[in-house]
Amino acid sequence: MERRIAVVDDEVTVCRSMSRALTKEGFEVKTFTSGGPFLESMKSAPYGVVFADLMLPDINGMDLLAQIKAINEYTEVIIITGYSSIDKAIVAIKKGAYHYAPKPLKLSEIKLLAKSAFEKLNICLENRKLREALLSKDKFKSIVGSSQAIQKVFSMIRKVAPLNCNVLLQGASGTGKELVAREIHQTSPRKERPFVSFNCGGFTDELINSELFGYEKGAFTGATATRIGLLESAAGGTVLLDEIGEMHLSMQIKLLHVIQEKQIMRVGGVRPIDLDIRIVAASNKDLKHEVGLGNFREDLFFRLNVVTIYLPQLIERRDDIPLLINHFIEKYSLAFHKPVKGIEQQALDILINYTFPGNVRELENIIERAVALIDYDQIRSSDLPSDLQQLEFDSIESGKLVSLDEMEKRFIGKVLERSDYNKGLTAKILNIPRTTLWRKMKKYDLG
Repeated sequence: MERRIAVVDDEVTVCRSMSRALTKEGFEVKTFTSGGPFLESMKSAPYGVVFADLMLPDINGMDLLAQIKAINEYTEVIIITGYSSIDKAIVAIKKGAYHYAPKPLKLSEIKLLAKSAFEKLNICLENRKLREALLSKDKFKSIVGSSQAIQKVFSMIRKVAPLNCNVLLQGASGTGKELVAREIHQTSPRKERPFVSFNCGGFTDELINSELFGYEKGAFTGATATRIGLLESAAGGTVLLDEIGEMHLSMQIKLLHVIQEKQIMRVGGVRPIDLDIRIVAASNKDLKHEVGLGNFREDLFFRLNVVTIYLPQLIERRDDIPLLINHFIEKYSLAFHKPVKGIEQQALDILINYTFPGNVRELENIIERAVALIDYDQIRSSDLPSDLQQLEFDSIESGKLVSLDEMEKRFIGKVLERSDYNKGLTAKILNIPRTTLWRKMKKYDLG
């Protein structure tokens, strides 16, 4: 579209001369002597710029302009007109035409008009891409972040949401697996149907069976009425099976049958029920590893693992910590009716350097607690949990000044302790090469 031009004029000589001139400028040109064939061509492959005679034998120039814009609003239309109809050409401009070219045509002006029209077209197309990118980002309002790691997650959500396939979410606890599942649902064709979440951990097979599949009246003692299960209640929608790695093998067999046959059987039922759902499974375990250990069925793993989205830990997206903190401050200031507006730099530095074993959920709990307890407008380091305050190394201890080496030794030791002596992770947190960390550990006898 960006280099394609159509010339629509009932004068064959005009079409030929314009085609030759514009082709020499590197444009792809196609000519038409009437509006009907041009419109058919336009519907199959829109033109970037159209030169159209105001007086065509089969269609009024104003109607042609309207139909072009209806097919593609970004196509720029330049009206070709005789001097007697310049007033009409000006009216056409007010209705969306780019410009007009009075007859007799000057090919030098035609070339300039074509180039300037394409410049405008390219600007409009670029602005559209930017708007779409912004709108796309705005779709994920529940997931805060701008780091490269979280942008990869956003990209995967956009790719898989329109597809009717199962998705496996892998990530440590607190990384936001349920939020991602909800965003997949909300940006999918199933968004008007139910989203149902079920945690597979900590329940007996009998309870999972009745909760997921439902039961018929009289199926067991206490079943005084028929009850539909969560899978059936999500008809047409999405089901999140959280902590799928905790599901017992016997229930895995039943779930596999549901996925393969797209049918369920209520407990005590005799008639299968057709089921149309999309399954998003989530686990903080490496399911492939669990398959190798014999804890998870390989066939079920392959059924669930059509597309896998890996959720990064918070230490893998440290750039997002300030954004998340501001988000949670706004959230809980509103919830608790508190005037908290921000966080002091000292407290922010502590949080940025913390390892967050509980990931985003732990950060949210820390901010929620701080906002709930303070009566001033900024969170201070003293408002953080006591174990986090230990990460703040004051240069004064027991009334004595300590050396820079001593401060560095304590800080490296504390980070090593927090990371379970994972040297790669420690070097990453400290933002130093592993060789430098090794030398400092040797210097300070840190094991």
